Amino acid sequence: MAMAAALRREGRRFAPLVSSSSSILNNAAAAVRSSLLSEGLGPEGARSISTQVVRNRMKSVKNIQKITKAMKMVAASKLRAIQVRAENSRGLWQPFTALLGDVPSIDVKKNVIVTISSDKGLCGGINSTSVKISKGFYKINSGPDKEIKYVILGEKAKAQMVRDSKKDIEMSITELQKNPLNYTQVSVLADDILKNVEYDALRIVFNKFHSVVSFVPTVSTVLSPAVVERESEAGGKLGDLDSYEVEGGETKAEVLQNLTEFQFSCVMFNAVLENACSEQGARMSAMDSSSRNAGEMLDRLTLTYNRTRQASITTELIEIISGASALTG
Repeated sequence: MAMAAALRREGRRFAPLVSSSSSILNNAAAAVRSSLLSEGLGPEGARSISTQVVRNRMKSVKNIQKITKAMKMVAASKLRAIQVRAENSRGLWQPFTALLGDVPSIDVKKNVIVTISSDKGLCGGINSTSVKISKGFYKINSGPDKEIKYVILGEKAKAQMVRDSKKDIEMSITELQKNPLNYTQVSVLADDILKNVEYDALRIVFNKFHSVVSFVPTVSTVLSPAVVERESEAGGKLGDLDSYEVEGGETKAEVLQNLTEFQFSCVMFNAVLENACSEQGARMSAMDSSSRNAGEMLDRLTLTYNRTRQASITTELIEIISGASALTG
């Protein structure tokens, strides 16, 4: 009995200390709970870092979406400026088609394929299409007694052609659209090509603009003066050339020489403008699709972030409550 009374007296002596320690633990648990619930103040652990990764990904996707929207607006403004000029340039080569026709299937010994592409990417598959058609013409017109060379306009087609057709590239010209395109610039370029390559037929491969979401791969053929004269003597479409009267002291060979050079410069000017229109239209479509995809990805990331954050908070609350219950029990 005396021992029991002594234990009761000792319990009354330590009761204030136990209650004080319990209150301190409860206050600490409340502080930890509030810190976990506050944004960005949680401890660096596996649960908190997962939300941080998702948040960083959301930020990067938002930045990409801003860039794609801006690129779409820039492409739209450039397209409006080039489209009018491209439509007006169609009147330059159409008279030559009516006079000389267009014979892409003609069989000659020396072929030169002029592939027109863009200097910049992010414009869909227009450059790959031009390269594929150029390689297709190379296979169709290749033979033991034939010579085929490439003339490449644009950095993107050059990068693709160099991989497996480097030995067949006669000329390559880049940064063509660095300055606004005009006929003088293209005619100087066409004259440079005619001086540096020997040809019987020039085949210009480009993308013809139809609408913002539609472009048609096109091949225009320009024959050399000798081939034009040979075909006109053989009859057919080019046989109608003899029905025209030539004024002045120029011979028929000189007239055909001037005619083919002027035809090539006009076709080149139209082809470059048409391809530039197709490039901007394809870039608009590509950037619009990228912006939509970024929005959908952002929605999925937001849902993932909310679920992860809610699960993290719930888990921490359960741990705190379980710890507090264990201490009080």
